Amino acid sequence: MPDSSSAPPLHDPTALAKFGSLEVVAKLLVEGDIIGQHKSPFKGASVEFVEHREYYPGDEIRHIDWRAYAKTGRYFIKEYEDETNLRCNLFVDCSGSMAYAGSTLSKFAYARQLAAALGYLLLAQRDSVGLVAFDTKIRERCEPATGHHRFQQLVAALDRCKPARETSLGPVIEQILPRLHRRSLVVLISDCFDGIDALATALKRFRHARHEVLLIQVVAPEEEDFPFARPTQFRSLEQTTDRRLVDPHRLRKHYLEQYAEFNRELECRCVGLGVDRLKVTTADPYHVAIGAFLDERAKAKGRRK
Repeated sequence: MPDSSSAPPLHDPTALAKFGSLEVVAKLLVEGDIIGQHKSPFKGASVEFVEHREYYPGDEIRHIDWRAYAKTGRYFIKEYEDETNLRCNLFVDCSGSMAYAGSTLSKFAYARQLAAALGYLLLAQRDSVGLVAFDTKIRERCEPATGHHRFQQLVAALDRCKPARETSLGPVIEQILPRLHRRSLVVLISDCFDGIDALATALKRFRHARHEVLLIQVVAPEEEDFPFARPTQFRSLEQTTDRRLVDPHRLRKHYLEQYAEFNRELECRCVGLGVDRLKVTTADPYHVAIGAFLDERAKAKGRRK
């Protein structure tokens, strides 16, 4: 762990991203700014045996049921009530639009750091965490698991991802849903620059399968206020040959109206589907998003009591 005297301010995502590896920064964020400030909303008191599930790389070997192995020749993990209170799948958008950086770090850099920090926090509480990185198809996949090796596996998968191509959540959901055998928390981290109807359909399928869903919408400050003044060439980060020179003064009013309408429609769809939505910019401290995540989990647990 680096010397804390040389550590960057935890409220500055751009400085943090330049400071060190994904693994180091995630630990700095959680251990330095989150643990101890929020009471865990996940843990129960029971340690009763619940069920078996298939062993996945990264699971603790001590939880293998050797009697089941002797009978079947397959590895199964014993799960207990306190270890099954939360099973979380992190979905991270690595499409081309997530590469936009502007005055801060890119949306993808922010999203993957946020995913790493959430993964580290949940694993520290012995929750089960999985990962799906996607654009038009699945690029990285880690099955939900616990154990001290799981965090390194999540970080390695996120490090391998590079933002490119278009976004298409629908086909990804088609592949993933049949493999989500148990109810879980789905955390989707994306700029949501997919068609509203397509995105809503994907969210609806998660909810129909009785998964809880939290949508974390990551946007750049420039997408919020469109500060451009001089004639500017814009290019699509998903269609690399599409470039347009525009006058920002003429475009700004229309853009802001369309952007506001997009966000209103997205919020309306989320409310209708029972999906929690959190919008953050890449200039917002990570602990704002993580704290909001924990608060939402605490509220959800309170509603279930």
